[in-house]
Amino acid sequence: MTRRPVPPSRPRTQPAPAAGRTRTPGRPQVDVREWASGIRLSGFMVIMLSLVVLGAWVLVPTLGTYIDQRQKIAALEASVQVSQERIEALEQERDRWADPAYITTQARERLYYVKPGEVVYLVDNDLDPASLPQEQAPVSDELKETPADWMPQLLRSVAGAGLAQNAAPAE
Repeated sequence: MTRRPVPPSRPRTQPAPAAGRTRTPGRPQVDVREWASGIRLSGFMVIMLSLVVLGAWVLVPTLGTYIDQRQKIAALEASVQVSQERIEALEQERDRWADPAYITTQARERLYYVKPGEVVYLVDNDLDPASLPQEQAPVSDELKETPADWMPQLLRSVAGAGLAQNAAPAE
């Protein structure tokens, strides 16, 4: 398809530069209307442009859905990995409990079971002195009077509880 020749440019009068601004010599002014009039769209170009826009309109939400689903899949895979690790730990625990020596050790440590004829000694205060809790500050001998009387507060509490609206029973 041949292009139509562009009409020659009409000389335009340039407005005077604003105060403080100077026109740079050698830099031509571009007339947008003249430039836009030189663009010619054929029917094929219009169809192709509309197909590109339609394709973008269809694919952008699909791409967002794809990315969202990939994130969900990655989260579920991580959850499966954590579950598998937990299953492995529980299977190891089960295998330990199948061992009679482990059961005997746990019964002795946790429940203080002993075999007949054994003597057990329990040691009190066998903790390291650094891990013991700090001593409390001494209790003062002076009495302090509370600023509020407790009887009116008690009466207000009882009256408030008696006058409160009960929730309607669910049917």
